[in-house]
Amino acid sequence: MIRFCRSLGCEGLSDFKLRLASGLTGTVPVTHTQVTQDDSMVELGAKVLGNTASAILQVRSALNRDMIDRAIELLLKARRIEFFAVGHYGVVAQDAQFKFLRFGVPSGAHTDPRLQSLAAAVMSKDDVAVIISSGGKLPELLEVAEQARARGASVVAITASQSPLARKADAALIVDHVEDVATHLPMVSRILHLLVIDILAVGVAMRRNPEVMLDGVRQELEEEAPAAPAPTGARGARSAAPGVSLAAPLARLTSHSR
Repeated sequence: MIRFCRSLGCEGLSDFKLRLASGLTGTVPVTHTQVTQDDSMVELGAKVLGNTASAILQVRSALNRDMIDRAIELLLKARRIEFFAVGHYGVVAQDAQFKFLRFGVPSGAHTDPRLQSLAAAVMSKDDVAVIISSGGKLPELLEVAEQARARGASVVAITASQSPLARKADAALIVDHVEDVATHLPMVSRILHLLVIDILAVGVAMRRNPEVMLDGVRQELEEEAPAAPAPTGARGARSAAPGVSLAAPLARLTSHSR
């Protein structure tokens, strides 16, 4: 059996099963495949990528559009947005702060519990607290939600369904994903939370005055682009890298690294 799988260009039986399932569905297998010690590097990579793609498809199917609309409306009306997260999810809060500062929206990202408490205590009714938590049960983040609501601020939660945090939020964006217990690290769930931030960022960008906001992004793209000779037969035409459209600068808002 192993020889047959390798004759088809697969690393082994597990790799063959993954490719077969992907071919039958026309996409990626919507299942979670456990990584084992016996996996080759190709099998390991295929499983990690397959599990991530599967989780993204599941979140896409489960997203509540009404809640997304509600969250975007709250963010649009906010005087200031404060993002709260702890541990490995701190980078999600920092990424969100970067994106909304690009819109000109006053924003903060808080990952230290003491600073979170202080920031929540000075929020006002025109502010929005966005709390990012995979399980939605951490006492320090639940306290932030209570403090923010006591000050009259709105609370948007990116968290698990039926969690205490989801019940305290004005808009709860549900991301249900159980991490691999063998790693003890949030990997897929962190990517899912980053994608939800992207959804909110693009939604806010599209409902604001997009031309005014995107002029600055276009200008930055032009300043960063290396000087290149104009193509022959196209007088004054701007050059762009293959696959890059200067007419769609919103794509820049969902970039997580430079």
